[in-house]
Amino acid sequence: MVLPKEFDQKLNMPFLAQAVHIFEERAHVGLRNTKTRAEVNRTTKKVYKQKGTGGARHGSRRANLYVGGGIALGPRPVRRILSLSNRMKTQAKFLAYSLKATEKQMVAVSGLSKIEKTNAVKDLVKVLRKTDHIKSLTFVLSDGAMPAVRSLRNLDLVKSVSYKDASVYDIFTGGMIIMDSEIFQNKVNKVSEAVKTVKAVKTVKAVKTVKKTTKTK
Repeated sequence: MVLPKEFDQKLNMPFLAQAVHIFEERAHVGLRNTKTRAEVNRTTKKVYKQKGTGGARHGSRRANLYVGGGIALGPRPVRRILSLSNRMKTQAKFLAYSLKATEKQMVAVSGLSKIEKTNAVKDLVKVLRKTDHIKSLTFVLSDGAMPAVRSLRNLDLVKSVSYKDASVYDIFTGGMIIMDSEIFQNKVNKVSEAVKTVKAVKTVKAVKTVKKTTKTK
């Protein structure tokens, strides 16, 4: 099967690694927080007198040495500002598709929109795992095949995502990618419709120019 031209990207592994790293970082909310000795609600009264006890010198129960005191060098909230532009996200996604295609970890399957039960997919998953020795699978579905998610979610190490919502992280870490063939059919139909509209616009412009020339005469 011949893939569309956007799936044929020149491999740029540093850029792909950067995109995956950003998606991993953004997945962490960054709200972990521990209280320092300045934030702990405990008494500030001196534990005991400075000298004459034979013990170490202490000024407050808020010190990290005591149970219930502050935490030294604990995690603090992190504001993550890493981001990718929409153009870079799209480029990274098709770059991940190209990598999977070159590594022969991409399969196109037709008829996924007709799946109603899990048993209909079990045999396909078993065959793919035996031939390629890959455990994890990711089904990339078209809009018409999204009801098949209910059947796919019952299988172990099998994920499903819609084509328009798939990210570079889903594709790169998804193991073998099972593409719905209807995705490529929809792309071909959109291209043919775009060509028709361009031809229609050209004919309209031609008619307008003919009218202008007749008026000048």
